[in-house]
Amino acid sequence: MDHPNLTPNEKEQLKRDALAHIIPHFASNEELAKGPKIFTRGEGCYLYDIDGKKYLDTFASLLTTICGHHRPEVAEAIQKQLGQLEFFPNYVDTFTLPLIELARKLADIMPGDLSVGFFVNSGSEANETAIKMARQYHRQRGEPGRWKVVARRNSYHATTLGGTSATGLAWFREYFEPLIPGNVFAPPASCNNCELERELETCGLACLKAMEKLIEWEGPQSVSAVIMDPIPGSNTGYPLPPPGYLRGVRDLCDRHGILLIFDEVQTGFGKTGKWFACEHWNVVPDIMTIGKGFTGGYIPLAATVTTLKVAEQFRKGRGTEFRSGGTYGGHTIACAATLANIKIIADNNLVERAASMGEYVKSELDKLHEFAIVGDIRGIGLLWAVELMADPNAKKKFDPGIGIGSWIRDYCWENGMILRNNGDILVIAPALVISREAVDVMLNLMREAIEKAIEHFKL
Repeated sequence: MDHPNLTPNEKEQLKRDALAHIIPHFASNEELAKGPKIFTRGEGCYLYDIDGKKYLDTFASLLTTICGHHRPEVAEAIQKQLGQLEFFPNYVDTFTLPLIELARKLADIMPGDLSVGFFVNSGSEANETAIKMARQYHRQRGEPGRWKVVARRNSYHATTLGGTSATGLAWFREYFEPLIPGNVFAPPASCNNCELERELETCGLACLKAMEKLIEWEGPQSVSAVIMDPIPGSNTGYPLPPPGYLRGVRDLCDRHGILLIFDEVQTGFGKTGKWFACEHWNVVPDIMTIGKGFTGGYIPLAATVTTLKVAEQFRKGRGTEFRSGGTYGGHTIACAATLANIKIIADNNLVERAASMGEYVKSELDKLHEFAIVGDIRGIGLLWAVELMADPNAKKKFDPGIGIGSWIRDYCWENGMILRNNGDILVIAPALVISREAVDVMLNLMREAIEKAIEHFKL
């Protein structure tokens, strides 16, 4: 694919129109003031902007393009389906062949008894659906009083109002309060930055005990679900749960008849070195939400996947049906594209590749500890975070106003690499197809950027 042949005036007009006519998702007015970034094409792990400049994308287009850009197999699947049926809704009693085939495939690869899917357009919709599903499940079992949801502080779940209500990050919540009632928050299981100020070796899983006490205080008979990300996402830099924690949550839910929802929108489909993150700890939820890399970024699609035990509550005759839906959920073309994306992952052993490449990434990232400002390095598979700190030994953070993480991000951008940062947490989550050579470019530029930041800020 060639670059668009645009004149300087046409490029400037595009930039003006972008700013005038579009509100970007989670926009940053500070960044927009520097001028919009406009991309025109992608190839593998690389993107090209409107000026033809090439960038290594180390965050896989917001964790979506896990098989890389411009995959001919997916384009062929889309074209083939376009020649047959471009779309018909999965509505009331109607299905399409790609939707059924995708549901079969998910039943094969999902862990445990997760085998029944409800298809939507985004991870936010999937989590919103999961919460609704849990509430209706209990109501139809004769427990309408189970309407509360236990979530965790520092976890993100959705941009919808219901999902925002279950999100434990103040930045996402503050403009929309009062939010939907019934959401209560347990502490996160972040050993690198323990909210309870405990040490892993002696804490006795205090975060799990705090969740248990919270449920007891609220009344277990009032709780419909616990929603959690087995590995919290890029906002907090992928802190891994301590040993025994996920199993403890599973047992806690079973003991009180609470449904367990795992949000694997960010972590599913090979990014952690297994198909799904929860498989590292052999813990299976009652409901799992998936999205992002699920489709490879080609067309929006996500799903809420549950067990037959839960799904059967919505199949008991008239009036028991699950009351949720949308026009484009399970879009015909999106299902065809997703089937092709999953086939690429399986045929090329990309899950196993993520695990082995992740070991190399970890070994190289660990070398960054030679820099005095590098604190915790954490992650798994091809999901990694480097947290910059004023004093790593004392876990003292930098003043956010300094903006060291953003400076490093901008340095990488100027040198042809897209790096994600959340404050002073540098996050990498490249496509599963990234080459060893590209990994070396990524890691070397990160090292260079940290060195330059130390010089710039006189640290």
